[in-house]
Amino acid sequence: MAEAIARHHAPKLIDAESAGITPLGRVAPETLAVLQEIGIRAEGHYSKGIADALEFFEPEMVVNMSGQDLSGWFATKDVVDWKVDDPYGSDLEVYRRICRNIEEKVKKLVSELEQEKKK
Repeated sequence: MAEAIARHHAPKLIDAESAGITPLGRVAPETLAVLQEIGIRAEGHYSKGIADALEFFEPEMVVNMSGQDLSGWFATKDVVDWKVDDPYGSDLEVYRRICRNIEEKVKKLVSELEQEKKK
């Protein structure tokens, strides 16, 4: 969800890749439905683990939504922790609430990055 939202709101500023500690192996249909409701496309997105992502991607910044300590997983020291619930197994309204939460956080991050870029 976060990857699609970041790519939608800041395609020229953020090169987003999502990866999980224990990936589901697929994108939940509820995630796709909620994103589609707000006009965000997620075709081509797939579930991957952190090790899979690190094979082709070295992040400058990591946004951690796992609630777990990711010390030592990434070369970057720039790890931002966001408290975000995992909607998996919940109804669409929970997915919508979490999607709105992630979208608010992404928009705030985009604004902060744009301000930093101006300096």
